[in-house]
Amino acid sequence: MQGTEPETSINFAFLSEHDQLFVQLAAAAERAFSSDPNTTLIKLRQLGEAMAQHIAARAGIEFDEQTSQADLLYRINRELRLEPVVRELFQTLRVEGNRATHQFRTRHKEALDGLKVARALAVWFHQSFGKAGAAFKAGAFVAPSDPSEQLRGLQTEIEQLRHELLQASRQIDSSQQLNDLIAQEKAEFEALALAMDEEARAKGQQAAAQEQALAQQRAEYEQQIRALQQQLAAQGDSKLTEQRQQLAQRTYRASQQIVLSEDLTRILIDQHLVEAGWEADTEALTYGKGARPEKGSNRAIAEWPTQEGPADYLLFSGLTPIAIVEAKKENLNVAGKLRQAERYSRGCKIAPPLIGAWELAGRTIAWPDDHDGHYKVPFAYSCNGRPFVPQLAEQSGTWFRDLRESANTGRALQAFHTPQGLKDLLTRSKEQAEQALQAEPFGYLRLRPYQQQAILATEAALADGARSALLAMATGTGKTRTIIGLMYRFLKAERFRRVLFLVDRTTLGKQAQDAFHEAPLEQNHSLSQIYNVAELGDMAAEAATRIQVATVQAMARRLFMSDAPPPVDQFDCIIVDEAHRGYTLDQEMTEGELATRDAAQYLSSYRRVLDYFDAVKIALTATPARHTSEIFGKPVYTYSYREAVADDWLIDHEPPIRYETLLTQNGIRFEKGDTVEVVNTQTGAIESAELDDELNFEVDAFNRGVINENFNRVICEQLVQELDPFGDEKTLIFCATDLHADIVKRLLDAAFKDLYGEDYSQAAVAKITGQSDKVDQLIKQYKNERYPNIAITVDLLTTGIDVPRICNLVFMRRVKSRILYEQMIGRATRRCDDIGKTVFRIYDPVDIYAALQAVNTMQPLVKDPNISIEQLAGELADPQTLERALNSPGDQAGSTQADVVLSQLGQKLMRVLRKAESKAERNPALKDKLGELEQLWGVEPKSLHTHLQQLGPQAAADFIRQQGGLLQQLDEVAALLGSERLPVISQHEDEIRERKQTYGVHSKPADYLDSFNQFIREQINQSAALKVVVTRPRDLTRGQLREIRLLLDAAGYSEARLQSAVRHETNKDIAASIIGHIRRAALGEALLPFDTRVAQGMEQIYAQHSWTPAQRQWLARLAKQLVHEVILDRDFVNQRFAEQGGAKQLDRVLGEKLDAVLGELGDALWPQQSVSPGSFI
Repeated sequence: MQGTEPETSINFAFLSEHDQLFVQLAAAAERAFSSDPNTTLIKLRQLGEAMAQHIAARAGIEFDEQTSQADLLYRINRELRLEPVVRELFQTLRVEGNRATHQFRTRHKEALDGLKVARALAVWFHQSFGKAGAAFKAGAFVAPSDPSEQLRGLQTEIEQLRHELLQASRQIDSSQQLNDLIAQEKAEFEALALAMDEEARAKGQQAAAQEQALAQQRAEYEQQIRALQQQLAAQGDSKLTEQRQQLAQRTYRASQQIVLSEDLTRILIDQHLVEAGWEADTEALTYGKGARPEKGSNRAIAEWPTQEGPADYLLFSGLTPIAIVEAKKENLNVAGKLRQAERYSRGCKIAPPLIGAWELAGRTIAWPDDHDGHYKVPFAYSCNGRPFVPQLAEQSGTWFRDLRESANTGRALQAFHTPQGLKDLLTRSKEQAEQALQAEPFGYLRLRPYQQQAILATEAALADGARSALLAMATGTGKTRTIIGLMYRFLKAERFRRVLFLVDRTTLGKQAQDAFHEAPLEQNHSLSQIYNVAELGDMAAEAATRIQVATVQAMARRLFMSDAPPPVDQFDCIIVDEAHRGYTLDQEMTEGELATRDAAQYLSSYRRVLDYFDAVKIALTATPARHTSEIFGKPVYTYSYREAVADDWLIDHEPPIRYETLLTQNGIRFEKGDTVEVVNTQTGAIESAELDDELNFEVDAFNRGVINENFNRVICEQLVQELDPFGDEKTLIFCATDLHADIVKRLLDAAFKDLYGEDYSQAAVAKITGQSDKVDQLIKQYKNERYPNIAITVDLLTTGIDVPRICNLVFMRRVKSRILYEQMIGRATRRCDDIGKTVFRIYDPVDIYAALQAVNTMQPLVKDPNISIEQLAGELADPQTLERALNSPGDQAGSTQADVVLSQLGQKLMRVLRKAESKAERNPALKDKLGELEQLWGVEPKSLHTHLQQLGPQAAADFIRQQGGLLQQLDEVAALLGSERLPVISQHEDEIRERKQTYGVHSKPADYLDSFNQFIREQINQSAALKVVVTRPRDLTRGQLREIRLLLDAAGYSEARLQSAVRHETNKDIAASIIGHIRRAALGEALLPFDTRVAQGMEQIYAQHSWTPAQRQWLARLAKQLVHEVILDRDFVNQRFAEQGGAKQLDRVLGEKLDAVLGELGDALWPQQSVSPGSFI
């Protein structure tokens, strides 16, 4: 505005190099300090926002006027990976500015602290983007005059006098000196308020003019930002990537110059304590200035004296000293300084009016230490103001130790506990909770034996001091029911206060919520009726909430993108469902990587959420992988799919049904010069191109690398001959992409319509993917209603969805992950007695079963994330990063991290340039480009990687710097190469050649049955359990039956496979039990369907006794439950009739004849045969 001179700032003038707006905002903050400290913090928040927008614009990060500062900082960090201390400075300005906007009660001290934080951030910003770079030296911070200094001095005098009067046991109210000081404080406060008001009025006109000039400056700045955004948008992705890489290096170098002064460290630690709910001010709330604990207050009093010296902070809950904090700038080894805090705890003197923490815990004396002394304060912290970095755990974050038990070790936290959290930790007795758990019965939970064992194993691990536990339980074994049992027992015994149930998909969360509402517990009440359950989307933390259901994504937003994240002690137990998901990047960085790369690159949102809370972590998965165990430890309990099948809790599958077609046998081949159509995966458009080389696809690329509708058609036409669109059985088809799912849906509809005509309803087949309309409603219909009974999916239904009626799985695509494959198989393993499900079938047109059969366990995931050529080249080219890499160890003896980086870069260069060399003869433009590069580089492009390796890291770095445009040149080569990842459309004809099922090494069912017969004869004299099956089947125990099933399973003989082989050999579908198959092999006994045996046995039972109509009805129910059961005993009756009173009630109904009925039925099922002792030798 005309007549208004640009303001200058004594602490921020250097920012004028970037934009005058920065200086104007800083000057406005300084100018308002004396009369309006609230405005100071608001202007500083705006300065932080302006700097963030500047960074985002330079990095090509999209934002507009609707983008919040929290969201913008998140995006900047995602692209540039800011150091944690920089993120903390930005966050502090944002949070304090927002608080000032809404509270209007900022003190001068808080505004002064804000100026110091803003100055540290501004210096980092200037060192990152200024001409002087990291060499810039800012000079000392000049504090403005504080008009409240005299008032704070009076308040200190009052605190000291109060303390002296209390010590002398004198009445505070009768002290004339104190009353005079209070009156003086009141007068000083009024004078200060009046002076601030007068100054604000006097400067009002000037301030309005300056605010108007500032608005104009801001508008110009925003216009410049938009112009910069447009300029970067026109440069292309490769230039943008290079720009971001350079910015990341500059911000990282500047971050290494940040030294947290004693003053700044104190500000940050005070801020951390205040955010956790403590009163903290190391200038005012100190022992020396008279600060003392007060009833109803939670104070962090600095420099509290102990016999071992002054503690940096003593945290008081009311009059109870509850925690010691050791907090210093020079405290580099944070974890090691816990011992100093422990010494202060021993040396702390507790005398009236103070109340010992042990009294609140119901003890008569303090907690013994390891040296014949006692810890008077139960909890100890150590910190240095720096945010927690997992890879530098001992040197960052807030370290904590519970001193009440010698077995408790220190652990790193993201922040301090809240006063209520520490008080709860103090008063909650782990010992009493464990005693309550041991005394708590299991009966009302109605768990299966292995579920009970899983809960006991978890409780035992936690009792031994573990803070994490992994349960590996096969898909379909009732993990949700196990979780409900765990949570209920933990909450009832008061082992935990509040549980977070974490899922990675909304669908899984809703499924769990339904179970929490429905599964009966004590007195038939559900979990959500007994405890307050906060469901998905309900993030309001109420004191009454005992269970929170949340997705990882929602919780991550709440923790890392909100003004008021929850405290670290909001949950003391986290239960993670489907724990194999979400951790693909989690890993420990090597020392060399840590020196040159940012830790956030290696950490998933899932892991960050888990690490945020100070909670015991319990994870469940059906498919534990290496990265899962690295986070949660080895499983404390494992119950495998084969065990569950052996115990008859899960359903086995028949040998996979393979469809061989003309194309799966011969592959799909395109000749050089053919014109092919490809699908542009970004636009969906069909594009044509002439092949400059032949192209071959095998079955593993079908429906991904090549799309052939004829292949899909012949498979669909074969499937409609086997699948019933009207029946009770459900089918799940796995496709490669959403487009592929649409194709399969169309082809199935057409094939079913041809077969059934007008009787067919297209509602029987539905596509259920992330692109489907009202997908949640579709999933519910698939689970609970008749239609759809055939679902086509990509990834949405691969994990965690519980639909017991699924009897058919169809794989129309290959997957490489054993974990994903086992999760897919797990969709069909659940029992469904309502439809008489005894086996499920796998239809395998792409030969996935054979491809993954050899993989016994999940292979380790690639450890390194996808580091780009740009990043690797940047790490070598940047002198400071290179120097750190040269001085950091590599992954082999004698090597450095720089050698590792050069090797990785060489491999990536070789792949690009060798491929270019092989294509150059048929691509003149590419050949010209490679010739041009050879002249430029002085080496053949295909040998560049070898040349760099021979040069070594230092000389290779010089080469990259001299070339300057290396990355741009490589992008040009890649562009000329073109993308080979676009799916090719094939019109090759196809036809079905063979439908087959194989039985391991045996291609024919007769050979498989012969080998089984031989195996049984060889094993009978080796296995006591097998001998019982042959000679005394009625005496067979559950343990022996399990032993037999696992023995046969290990040799490749499962009940489902034997049943399939018999059906194909005899053309009869005989659903015999495993005992029937063994007795056929050993004795030549006729193979009868098990339900036929049961019916014959029941006829004998009905004939041998005179039963009332009511008794006959109960016997009929008993017979119906025998479809899956081989062992007839009271345990079987108790499990199947638990809700009707179990064996005791059934025995009463049958006139005390239950045992006789079971015995007679056992004899009728398996008639006694005489067997000579040597007949099996």
